Amino acid sequence: MRQQTERRQRAHRYRVEVAWTGNRGEGTTGYRAYDRTNQISGDGKPPIPGSSDPAFRGEPDRWNPEELLVAALSQCHMLWYLHLASEAGVVVVAYADSPEGTMIEDLPGGGGRFSEVVLHPAVTVANAEMVERAGPLHQRAHQLCYLANSVNFPVRHEPVTAVA
Repeated sequence: MRQQTERRQRAHRYRVEVAWTGNRGEGTTGYRAYDRTNQISGDGKPPIPGSSDPAFRGEPDRWNPEELLVAALSQCHMLWYLHLASEAGVVVVAYADSPEGTMIEDLPGGGGRFSEVVLHPAVTVANAEMVERAGPLHQRAHQLCYLANSVNFPVRHEPVTAVA
């Protein structure tokens, strides 16, 4: 007799504040009349200065939503990977990623979409015996990542593993 598995779910809510800070005194009276600057904040967390991509009149010294999306996908993968590594007895001593996202802009008229994000995790493990077990954990981390499961474009990973 097959045992049925009860599927349980739990909802999580995430609340942040996003405030436009780019009113130069004229509001949005014209496309060039306002700055795209904004601030992202949340209870007890340092604010994140935001703007649009410089290609869309944004400030290059502020984070844009596209960069934050790519960073969030990388963080999600990393956090799941570290969790899985700890369960599998793989001692990770360093982890860095240089993810890249590609967005296609529709011309003319604007709009668009991401076509993909590629993660490049560079993982350093404590000893050579862990390398073989370390690699497959990336696929499982990808399967478990809430954000990768929520986007409508491919999120690929091209990991490398080194030994300390």
